[in-house]
Amino acid sequence: MTTLKGKTAFITGAASGIGFALAKGLVAEGANVVLADIEASALARAAAALANDRAKITTAILDVTDRAQFATARDAAIAAHGGVQLLFNNAGVNAAGPAPSLTFNDWDWVLGVNLGGVVNGVQTFLPELLRHGDKAHLVNTASVGGLLGMRALAPYNASKFGVVGLSEALRADLAPHGVRVSVLCPGIVSTALGSSARNRPDALRNADAAVVTRTEDAPSPVAMSADELAVFALTAVKEDRFWIVSHPEFRALVAQRNDALVAAYQGMAEPVKETAMRELIVPF
Repeated sequence: MTTLKGKTAFITGAASGIGFALAKGLVAEGANVVLADIEASALARAAAALANDRAKITTAILDVTDRAQFATARDAAIAAHGGVQLLFNNAGVNAAGPAPSLTFNDWDWVLGVNLGGVVNGVQTFLPELLRHGDKAHLVNTASVGGLLGMRALAPYNASKFGVVGLSEALRADLAPHGVRVSVLCPGIVSTALGSSARNRPDALRNADAAVVTRTEDAPSPVAMSADELAVFALTAVKEDRFWIVSHPEFRALVAQRNDALVAAYQGMAEPVKETAMRELIVPF
């Protein structure tokens, strides 16, 4: 996909952070965008900030865990733009804490948004992406937390590992149809993820949890800006790269984990069995 110009992108979690930065980058590339987010006021501000004469911008109030709402947003996007060629499943939340402190509500909320929301986006938009074939591209936002398990992030890691596995499977399944797939695995980025509990449903809130107001995460010398990440990610999309890994400081850690995994295998593979197993995989 050498150009994004003239295409329409549907972006979840688009009112702030990585989603908004992706929208800005897409508009700069000449794409039209559908901004989808659960926060109505932030969504209105985002749309106003992006308004210009070069792109058509529409919005959708969307809770990614609500499948009926997702279908309604898809239909409205297609009606407004004539089609959607780019899908960015980007909405995400986090409930951090060591495993002994977690509750079922923490697990249900994080997995419901981070993994269930991506599943809902894929299932809802897959017929539309298939309709466009090799003009379509699907991007799922995971995390380096989908490549490495980290302290005090069990639900987040579980959800992001799931997104990576889902994306690898989709890459294999959609290749015959020409639809490209990418998985975005950033490290630390300056966003409002740390205050995502502001959008946590009351039914999934812990009894002693305080209501969190919206705030961008404090700037950090080790954090990448969302705008910088968006430029990196959209370049990768235009180059049809599956892995979008933006933070090289994690390279050695990922390599060490992968080396440890390979080293854990024992014995020699039987050629017939190895050939059979290869039929299940599309090698990188």
